[in-house]
Amino acid sequence: MSDPIQPEHRTLMNTLAHLIDEALNGPFQPGVPRRIGFALLISEFNRIEDGRVNYISNGDRSSMLAMLREYLSRAEKDRPGATQNP
Repeated sequence: MSDPIQPEHRTLMNTLAHLIDEALNGPFQPGVPRRIGFALLISEFNRIEDGRVNYISNGDRSSMLAMLREYLSRAEKDRPGATQNP
């Protein structure tokens, strides 16, 4: 997998991730597990198809992928024109 953050976004995304994590979970304490996970995605408008999506989170890859799959599943079901299974 390529680097999840382009170099020009790395400093800002790391700063934002730290601030979000601390706002959700309080100050970091060694040995104390985080309670709330998050993922932050950024992309340039109108360049998602040919461009790049940058990603950072406070969780491990498999947990964050599961979280994103759950969100996408619900978002697809709720989109206009989506068929609903009984």
